[in-house]
Amino acid sequence: MAAVFDKPTLRQRIVPVLQGFDGPLAFAVFLLACAGLLTMYSSGFDHGTRFLDHGRNMLLAGTIMFVVAQVPPQRLMSFAVPVYVIGVALLIAVAVFGITKKGAKRWVNVGVVIQPSEILKIAVPLMLAWWFQKREGQLRPLDFVVGGILLAIPVGLIMKQPDLGTSLLVMAAGLAVIFFAGLSWKLVVPPVAAAVVGIVLLVAFEPMLCAEGNRWFILHDYQQQRICTLLDPTKDPLGKGFHIIQGMIAIGSGGIFGKGFMQGTQTHLEFIPERTTDFIFAAFSEEFGLVGNLFLIAAFIFLILRGLAIALEAPTLFSRLLAGAVTMIFFTYAFVNMGMVSGILPVVGVPLPFISYGGTAMVTLGMALGILMSISKSKRLVQS
Repeated sequence: MAAVFDKPTLRQRIVPVLQGFDGPLAFAVFLLACAGLLTMYSSGFDHGTRFLDHGRNMLLAGTIMFVVAQVPPQRLMSFAVPVYVIGVALLIAVAVFGITKKGAKRWVNVGVVIQPSEILKIAVPLMLAWWFQKREGQLRPLDFVVGGILLAIPVGLIMKQPDLGTSLLVMAAGLAVIFFAGLSWKLVVPPVAAAVVGIVLLVAFEPMLCAEGNRWFILHDYQQQRICTLLDPTKDPLGKGFHIIQGMIAIGSGGIFGKGFMQGTQTHLEFIPERTTDFIFAAFSEEFGLVGNLFLIAAFIFLILRGLAIALEAPTLFSRLLAGAVTMIFFTYAFVNMGMVSGILPVVGVPLPFISYGGTAMVTLGMALGILMSISKSKRLVQS
């Protein structure tokens, strides 16, 4: 009888908790975290406490990942509607009485100052995955229309702030859920083709469209300026084109093997703007060169492929859609950041996951990783 009441050993208590960790996914994050700490030390060692703060943010993200990994997907599904409703309500509050900084109204004071748009990066895929889970087996075209509306509401409110970078991330995560839910290719190909044609026309008619005094009624002035600067940054090399030009110079000057750790001249002579945040990829490229870039890209590809594998093997439709959308968040972060620093996308203020400095973004990434870990754990429990 005494054996029945014996306390479990420390190993017996720890093993079930650690089962929430997917080994390959954790390894990919470890590689990126090491690259981030190295780059942050080099680019931010003389930038106050930036390096120490980055390490603290990583520990915070790791703690959040650990906690979220213990929450089963069924429990996560129960949070979908309330988190989405609260997030949209806070976005409306921002529009009505939000705090304006640097010309953008993105924050609201609810006892503490928060940026509600960050919540929607997770809330939107949660909500859409919940919606399509409820419609499993009886999907109709109208259900995709409702999903589009659920996505359009927060994206529209975020773009109005204006915050193009965050709206792109939220839109990408939402569209991933809608696509993975079974959206027909017949509905996907036409807008993609229209976008390609639009880009070609934009490049071809750039001199006329970006002429002085010409305004695009669809976009804000600053958004139009970013696109025109992307098309021809040399028009204002010391002003709006400075970021792109200096980023490309730093990337090119790194060559194949880079200038070496802490040897980047563009970085340490402060030619690279925002060298610890949005443009940290330029600082990394200068010091580690093409070889370092290939390593970084390979680590992101490994992370994304592992996330998609978890999505593919998930036991429920909700888990599959959520894991796929969360994985696309990492892809969008990395693709947009590297693209804008390299001069192939407009500068929209999107950080590079685990490399760029930023507490809020790190918290979001920690939650996303925790969700993937939770879904991976649920898959193993089902198989056992």
